Amino acid sequence: MVIHSVAVLGAGTMGAQIAAHFANTGVPSLLLDVTADAARQGLERARTLKPDPFFTPDTWKLITLGSFDADLRRISEADWIVEAVVEQIDIKRGLLEKVDAARRAGSIVSSNTSGIPIAALAEGRSPDFRQHWLGTHFFNPPRYLHLLEVIPTPETSRDVVDAVSGFADRRLGKGVVIAKDSPNFIGNHIGLYAMLRILAKVAAGEYTIEEVDAITGPPLGRPKSATFRTLDIAGIDVIGHVVVNLRARLGNAPGSEVWTLPPFVVRMLERGMTGEKAGQGFYRREKRPDGESDILTLDPATLTYRQRRQPRLPSLDATASIGDLRERVRTLFAGQDRVGAFLRETLAPTLVYTAQVTPDIAHSADDVDRVMRWGFGWELGPFELVDAIGIQQVLDAARQSSPELLADGVPPLLDEPLRRGRQSLRDGEAPPAAPDLQILRTAKERSAVVRKNAGASLVDLGDGLLCVEFHSKMNIVGTDTIQMLHAGVREASRNFAALVVGNEASNFSAGANLMLLLLEAQEENWEEIDATVRAFQQANMALRYADVPVVVAPAGLTLGGGCEIVLHADRVQAAAEGYIGLVEVGVGLIPAAGGTKEMTVRAAESMPPGTTDYLPPIQRAFETVAFAKVSSSTEDARRLGYLRPVDAVTMNRERLLADAKARALQRVKEGYQAPPPRTAIPVGGDAVLAALKLGIHLAWRAGRISEHDVLIGRKLATVMAGGTLPHPSTVTEQELLDLEREAFLSLVGERKTLERIQHTLKTGKPLRN
Repeated sequence: MVIHSVAVLGAGTMGAQIAAHFANTGVPSLLLDVTADAARQGLERARTLKPDPFFTPDTWKLITLGSFDADLRRISEADWIVEAVVEQIDIKRGLLEKVDAARRAGSIVSSNTSGIPIAALAEGRSPDFRQHWLGTHFFNPPRYLHLLEVIPTPETSRDVVDAVSGFADRRLGKGVVIAKDSPNFIGNHIGLYAMLRILAKVAAGEYTIEEVDAITGPPLGRPKSATFRTLDIAGIDVIGHVVVNLRARLGNAPGSEVWTLPPFVVRMLERGMTGEKAGQGFYRREKRPDGESDILTLDPATLTYRQRRQPRLPSLDATASIGDLRERVRTLFAGQDRVGAFLRETLAPTLVYTAQVTPDIAHSADDVDRVMRWGFGWELGPFELVDAIGIQQVLDAARQSSPELLADGVPPLLDEPLRRGRQSLRDGEAPPAAPDLQILRTAKERSAVVRKNAGASLVDLGDGLLCVEFHSKMNIVGTDTIQMLHAGVREASRNFAALVVGNEASNFSAGANLMLLLLEAQEENWEEIDATVRAFQQANMALRYADVPVVVAPAGLTLGGGCEIVLHADRVQAAAEGYIGLVEVGVGLIPAAGGTKEMTVRAAESMPPGTTDYLPPIQRAFETVAFAKVSSSTEDARRLGYLRPVDAVTMNRERLLADAKARALQRVKEGYQAPPPRTAIPVGGDAVLAALKLGIHLAWRAGRISEHDVLIGRKLATVMAGGTLPHPSTVTEQELLDLEREAFLSLVGERKTLERIQHTLKTGKPLRN
């Protein structure tokens, strides 16, 4: 079964964003609602959302609009029809009856319901409809959350499940988990249980909202939005609706007594305090007279707002330096303080409850862990947490806080390992969902590390492929990383067919090591800085001119020096969610590891044949670097010139290195040969330099940039013009490298540049001085 076109029924928050994500993959979609105007409004709302559901500003044009009454017949042209109307079973059934009459036989139909029984929705439908019917539960926002729960019924054809799963994996970039048709499936069932356990503690006045969010965010390997900020974003009314429905469906099942909203949350809903969309929920943003905003916190007892209070939880500070998440969670859980007590009274029962219900809602403990990681941003899923803490420790804590959970004995998923004398279900984290996912992790598990230092490793990926993996904090590029890039090229040239540069972390690289640079500059170790910049330039040039093909596989943040590595690849295989940019100007510098050189070369190469007007392409490249532009997606990176037409995109992050490996092997089969050195790069000289300087001067006169920005801009312009040449000419790559390095060294000695670096290191934000 092949999927070339889709129809999405319902242009609400989820429907419009699902259509948007299909468009991101190049698949045209028909978006219908009660009226064409409602569909138009839904699409317009989606186009204003932040974060943006679209990869590029023009992606929305792949979406066609219409109404149920006038255009439902057009779903006969769709290979996959996704229902995403309001969460009411009668409304959904009524629409699906019309869909059954209008669809083409053999087309796939699915529902995005977050909890209504999938089989019940298809009652009364034709045999062909039921064979091609299933649940496809996207998580909000669909572009950014990796998870897709696929829920077949006993009548769903296996071919349909395989077609949807395969398309979602490779085209939509989803982590697919097959869930059972149980109340609220897997993720919402477990996530809401955990939330209600936490709400009960706040309702009892035992913990403040700030304390809960301090504990349940990054210290546990979870998003910064933690518990209450997440609820405000999701919509407290939406969560309340799901809880009520789940309680009704669970009936008197074990643990069902937990499925009740605390009275203070019920009162919040009665007063319309539904979260961010209402302007107030557990937090409220309030503007001050000076235009700045304060974030106020709800007092659950009075439903009034007060100033935020900094939690005093010393164990969180004491464990912040523990880099191993499993060790940190284990330490916090065992602590004899408020944090430890909170985790033993909320996390422990959640983990035991998860073990109880897993056989009814999922096909394996691994799937449950994947759901919570992919859909809720947990770095450790429930069973990975059990393994980190220890089964007996979890059971002992649950017995103390929630003895009713163990009234019928220990859940088999926890009891069986204990009977074998084990304190964990498995060693380490859940395995990859398929053999061709997370291949770097698999290679390291089979002891394929060839060489390693503190910043990076060389890993044998098999089939004649070597990988340079970064593993410093945020994968920043320091001297260790540069050394390993050189070593990788040498090792690959001697003993391998190709080289891949990539990793399986969230971010490819946040850039060069600014802290080291700052320390060296403060000590005035200019020769050391010069040597490091030269070494980084040489490493990137070694990648470009290697005897074997080099494929770089960026994902997530790919900034500064990380972007410069990408620019020097033979080919790039990039994850779709890539935020790529040369951001050095933001800290008072210019790209000097070949980034300015490469953007200049690419601008020259983009000039139409026979033209002598150097300015337009150079000006575009200059503005990209000078404004430190970062792509909003990998497709957007093409527009900015960071990626070329020959570079490819992988939608599923966990497939990235497998695709990069395949791309490298393909280059070998094509008979790769290293490119010749670029010794005659066209540059505009003084004419281009004068035009660029004029633009800089006018921006300064208009008050848009500071005097230090002017200095940086002129240095950058000089490099991109090829230096101070009296007329258009040609230069070599090495001449451009020398120019950018000299500009970098002159800027790093400026007081205002050092102030920018210090500010960025301290706040994570740029300073305009």
